[in-house]
Amino acid sequence: MTRKERIRISLNPSTPPEILTQLARDEDYSVRIGLAQNTSTPPELLVQLARDENWSVRWRVARNTSTPPELLVQLTRDENHYVRQLVAENPSTPIEVLVQLARDENWSVRWRVARNTSTPPEVLLILMADDDRDVREEAEGALSKRVQNTHQSG
Repeated sequence: MTRKERIRISLNPSTPPEILTQLARDEDYSVRIGLAQNTSTPPELLVQLARDENWSVRWRVARNTSTPPELLVQLTRDENHYVRQLVAENPSTPIEVLVQLARDENWSVRWRVARNTSTPPEVLLILMADDDRDVREEAEGALSKRVQNTHQSG
């Protein structure tokens, strides 16, 4: 099979799990990236891909809305801030993880927590006092939007 065919198969949500399992061992990281972003990839393969040496693969696992919450928790400890950014942005990320990421050393991780529609208002209030201006502004805008939506729907 060519590289292009393997990538196409890895991205296809209809690919049988046994084929996805074989592709998880592919030496080409682009194939593993396809698997990591495929919402039909079984959780046990996502666990394996979350330990991949290539941060681009881990980044796609963090972004995948089918990634189990406990795996998102594990990815908050990734040394690569791009991976943590995508955990912070994932709408499936548990609230307690968003609370933890709101204290991340990297401003762009905190900024993405402020952008996440699942972030509780209490956390947005904390982020409104962040050292970074972009984080403060994003948190303020997010909270303002929520207040507006509450008034419009009420």
